[in-house]
Amino acid sequence: MLNIMRKYASSWMIKFILGAVVVVFVFWGVGSFRSQTANRVALVNGEAITIEEYRQTYNNIIEQLRQQFGNNLNDSLIEMLQVDKQAIDQLIDQRLIMREAERLDFRVTDVELIDSIHKISAFQSAGIFDKNLYERVLTRNRLTPEEFEVLQRKSMLLERVKAYIEDGVKVSEAEVLEWYNWKNTAVNIDFVQFDPDRYQNIQVTDSEAKSFFEKNKAAYKTEPKVKVRYIKFNPKAYESQVKIVEEEVAAYFEEHGQEFKKPKTVEARHILFALEQDADPQTVENVKQKALKVWELANGGKDFSELAKQYSEGPTRDAGGYLGTFKREDMIEPFAERAFSMKAGEVSDPVRTQFGWHLIKVEKANEASALSLDAARAEIVKKLTAERAKTKAYDDAESAYELTFEVNDLEKASSAHNVTVQTTEFFTLEGPQKEIREKSKFASVAFSLSEMEISDVQDFGDGFYIIQLLEKIPESIPEAGTVAEKVKADLTKEKQKEIAGQEANELLTALKNGKPLKDEAKRYKLQVKSTGFFKRNEQVPAIGYEPEISRTAFLLSTEKKLPDTVVEGAKGYYVIIFKEKTIPDRAGFEKEEDQLKNNLLGQKRLRVFTDWLAHIRKSSDIKIEKSF
Repeated sequence: MLNIMRKYASSWMIKFILGAVVVVFVFWGVGSFRSQTANRVALVNGEAITIEEYRQTYNNIIEQLRQQFGNNLNDSLIEMLQVDKQAIDQLIDQRLIMREAERLDFRVTDVELIDSIHKISAFQSAGIFDKNLYERVLTRNRLTPEEFEVLQRKSMLLERVKAYIEDGVKVSEAEVLEWYNWKNTAVNIDFVQFDPDRYQNIQVTDSEAKSFFEKNKAAYKTEPKVKVRYIKFNPKAYESQVKIVEEEVAAYFEEHGQEFKKPKTVEARHILFALEQDADPQTVENVKQKALKVWELANGGKDFSELAKQYSEGPTRDAGGYLGTFKREDMIEPFAERAFSMKAGEVSDPVRTQFGWHLIKVEKANEASALSLDAARAEIVKKLTAERAKTKAYDDAESAYELTFEVNDLEKASSAHNVTVQTTEFFTLEGPQKEIREKSKFASVAFSLSEMEISDVQDFGDGFYIIQLLEKIPESIPEAGTVAEKVKADLTKEKQKEIAGQEANELLTALKNGKPLKDEAKRYKLQVKSTGFFKRNEQVPAIGYEPEISRTAFLLSTEKKLPDTVVEGAKGYYVIIFKEKTIPDRAGFEKEEDQLKNNLLGQKRLRVFTDWLAHIRKSSDIKIEKSF
């Protein structure tokens, strides 16, 4: 299949990026083609989902979570996120959407498929599709080109159906305005904070501590630890083996000419006199006159950077208006046009942009240039040498890994490739003390192995590794005596928190009975504070980032000034009371309308697609095996 495509060739890369090849695979849980006759886990309209597909999808999700949570990913989090349910749901959704693709008679042509694969960066070397790399990546991920092409075609169909369902979704101005108002409404509240730390002289008896430990044993579990040995293939050790010939240097220079061209750049400062885009003509003129007066000072010999510190209304004010060195496309027009037409030392008269009036001083103009082949040779040789060395290191690592299948011994595999086996001390999920660049990834792989199991080749940024797990110490609950001090400290905090909660509830009850907040707060020797106005999803002034306080505050109004319950935050319990609320004006909406519309459209499309998929599910015959 697609033999024409496979004739394309040139260059190298490595295996570790199939997960990024087609994001749709992970999203929809597209799995392996093998074991179609294996035990099934579900039937979707009579079509089986195999245990092998489920395992592949489950592992895909775990890998995504590992990248997201790192060392924080553990069994409890996996259980909480219901990864098993996610995996089977993804596979069911995939089957349903593929059935709709057939019903709608959607097709992906060979030409479209070839084009999509050629555009996948994981299969490209120096921006060009590389057949050898393509086959290598697939082989290391236990896929043939034929299997991958079917997967890619399937993922393209999934996306096509999704786009078809979402295509008719629109949002009205009224919807966007409603969302803008919701997003920008601000509220102001008074609050009293009951900080548990204010309650001192808490007594904890030995019997209380013992009882507390028995109820909370899981909280005192020791961390699991592992001990491994590993071999490392460092690309730098292979650089002396690499020989780059002149023809290769010349070919690279010709193919990547843009890398050796430097566009014209300007180093400059500016003074901004801010203006609204829709400012009336009189305001525009007034601000311009202000800019002209400062321009006269600059031309009269005044230090431009000091003038910027005094008059500029832009973010670079404190830096004397310094913008650094920039290319023309880095700046908006007509700012860029003026800056790139000036000589070093010149100060422009006022230039108008969407931000206001600018005075520009060019510090230095760097003309465009291009390196010759001779000048670029050392850089090219260095880059090609590093690439070839990395390939050689990976090839040796791959060869050593394959040898472990025959001898099941990391020592023998290492001696065959003249690398040293290194052994770690026991380490936690934070990683070993050894000099390894990506310690957490190293640990993640190590903890995924069973005893004496050997990992496949891993890239941790500073070389290629093969790891063998020697010993694992599982997490355990210690004896009560070994954690006695910590238990007492934890129980003390628990009691402090309990007292804080009780007093906060007493205050809220008093307020509901009509008592004044200031008077009641004095009874507890606490001060009433105001937050000032804040919006949803912002930090609460004088308190900090407290989503629950924010959510509760926006439920209050002049009709309902008090919440039903006290609010628990990171620093204790809070009793809050409504003061006032502001609704944003229309002028701000017009500035943000386009961006808000795009954001809302994306959310609405996702909701429409999700609802459509739920409807398809409801009308389908889905059976999940009881044994599974």
